[in-house]
Amino acid sequence: MKAHVYHLQINVRDPRVSLPFYRDLLGYLEYRPLDQTDTVAGFSAGSGADIWVMGADPAHVGHGFHRKRPGLNHLALRVPQREDVDRFRDEFMTPRRLPSLYQTPREFPEYRPGYYAVFFEDPDRLKLEVVHIPAAAHG
Repeated sequence: MKAHVYHLQINVRDPRVSLPFYRDLLGYLEYRPLDQTDTVAGFSAGSGADIWVMGADPAHVGHGFHRKRPGLNHLALRVPQREDVDRFRDEFMTPRRLPSLYQTPREFPEYRPGYYAVFFEDPDRLKLEVVHIPAAAHG
């Protein structure tokens, strides 16, 4: 039986901070809003997995998020052109003073030939990645 990821839900500590961040991020990457309230927002790119962002129940925000704990490590969003990674850094990250991680953007040939990515964090420190992988290297 073949399956594909249908949607992903990200629970955030403070939706007043994180929902605007994700609206900007996913809007920049051409996701369209599906539903929005003060505590929940859903986004779709039309194909692939939808992304839902919602405020976590206050009873569950005590320890916060850390990508080294069991659970989600990071979310990678693939773009069609290598230049799109640099443009994302210049047009989205730089004006928001979002620092990149791991001296990125740069190539990661150990992942796949031509793998070129920038890594950064959301307001809760969830690692995010914008990546280009040449079609011939995708398999």
